[in-house]
Amino acid sequence: MRSERRNREAPRHQNCDAVPCRHLSEPTAGKAIDLTVMWVAHGALRRELAHLDRVTTAVDHDAGRVLVRATGWRLLKQALHAHHKAEDDVLWPTLRRSLADRPKELALLEVLEAEHAIIRSVIEAIDAALADPQPDPLRLGDLVDTLVTGLAGHLDHEEAAALPLIQGSLTAEQWRRFGHVHARYIARHARDLLPWLLAGADEPTRTELLACLPAATRSAFTDEWLPAYLSSDRWGTDRACS
Repeated sequence: MRSERRNREAPRHQNCDAVPCRHLSEPTAGKAIDLTVMWVAHGALRRELAHLDRVTTAVDHDAGRVLVRATGWRLLKQALHAHHKAEDDVLWPTLRRSLADRPKELALLEVLEAEHAIIRSVIEAIDAALADPQPDPLRLGDLVDTLVTGLAGHLDHEEAAALPLIQGSLTAEQWRRFGHVHARYIARHARDLLPWLLAGADEPTRTELLACLPAATRSAFTDEWLPAYLSSDRWGTDRACS
């Protein structure tokens, strides 16, 4: 993939793993609904979008080969699927019931759900392109551009429009139910997705989100899963030229 791809605003960071969790500057302490898990998830997604953008615009390796073999691409898809499925299955329907007499807000939820569907279709198109023995690098680059800008825009949209609705419309119990379902979907691939989710969080946040898990899971996370994740070359750049 050549750097001649069109310029765009993208989540570029010199150290992609240093992308902060934005909730740290927007605390929810004292409010009935604590949005920490949402900010952490969005921070992790932005971190991985920065990696995806970097490996597909580098001039010194074949982006298609990297993505086909990259654990990071698989983890991004798994985590995004779990996050969006929890929203589609629980969060949006709950909000829709709470906002039944507010057509403007209901229309917003329709738009957010439509954005999920568009993002899903772009990911499927990327995987279809990667399945081609000789993928078109320009088409692959355009598709990745669409995913990076589209998902980043969706996260911004959700934070600006949906999170205030959540805090103003849902009860703490309704939000806890979403959190439980979100955690259950993440737990299906806990060994991979827990460190993926929490690697960029600060220690107090990490401790808070791990506190509800069994002691054995917390120990496995600290002693095995997180060290393995941090030492992995999940975007394949170390072997890109091999």
